[in-house]
Amino acid sequence: MARKRRVGFAVADARHKTVSVGVERTVQHPLYKKIMRRRKRYLAHDEGNDCKNGDRVVIEECRPLSKRKSWRVVEILERRVVAEIQPQEIGAPSLDDEPQSLDSAADVETVTSAPESEAAS
Repeated sequence: MARKRRVGFAVADARHKTVSVGVERTVQHPLYKKIMRRRKRYLAHDEGNDCKNGDRVVIEECRPLSKRKSWRVVEILERRVVAEIQPQEIGAPSLDDEPQSLDSAADVETVTSAPESEAAS
């Protein structure tokens, strides 16, 4: 009998040699015939710790490796795309720049109270 295979996205990679893979499938409601999305998470064995969050992977059923882990990563179909934007490109202050002091007179706005004529009435 052939082993089951699923395609999904790695949603958690914090464990050593284990990745949590979210697999989504569509099913039709038996009475209302509406197409619904169903999601399930599988724990899969990742021998080389290659998977990162957001990677699209193929997992295959295998013998039980632990209490909840009975799948292994067969291949990584595509890697998550990471933006290569620098802080200067979006106008954000760089971490190398020294923060300006809040005590300078230009940065601190003084709050004035209401004029005395309005306060007296």
